[in-house]
Amino acid sequence: MNRQGNVFYKDKLCGIIAETDEGYTFEYTDSWLSQKDAQPISQTMPLSQKLYTSRTFFPFFDGLIPEGWLLEIAVKNWKLNPRDRMGLLLAVCRDCIGAVSIR
Repeated sequence: MNRQGNVFYKDKLCGIIAETDEGYTFEYTDSWLSQKDAQPISQTMPLSQKLYTSRTFFPFFDGLIPEGWLLEIAVKNWKLNPRDRMGLLLAVCRDCIGAVSIR
């Protein structure tokens, strides 16, 4: 199952995260990279035109997913699999605390 989400930094589209058969990818958009005030979403993913790839879920994005009782509520109410990290990211990270959100 290949899925993707638009990554926003302070409500501006900055990149795309995708699930592939080989793992996960993240790429900044050209329009984001061309802005003089563009910020990286994470120190582990500095601004670059390269495609970031990982066989496992990126720790930065995993850190956006709620934990504890808040995760339990999301899993129960939306009938989500707590081990499906990409599914959780896409379902519950539209309005994260902080500058980054996924839609």
